[in-house]
Amino acid sequence: MSEEKGFELPRSLYKEFKKMSREQMQAVLTDIYHQGAESVEAVSVDLDELRKAIGNINGIGEKRLDQIMAVIKSFLSENEADEGGAS
Repeated sequence: MSEEKGFELPRSLYKEFKKMSREQMQAVLTDIYHQGAESVEAVSVDLDELRKAIGNINGIGEKRLDQIMAVIKSFLSENEADEGGAS
């Protein structure tokens, strides 16, 4: 058995779920989904501050910094494209 469980459903909550109608379950799961989506959307990164922080690392020159920022921007643009297409 895997030691990494993540969320473990308590027995009492499981029993409540079993008693719910389809509509009640849909409402609960929709609420949980929206709470998770809001917490993910709240995260933002200031690219200028990130660039300054990475630039302060000893041994990172301007060329390497440009390469690193290009990779970061490509990942961010992929995530935005994925979110836009998932609606």
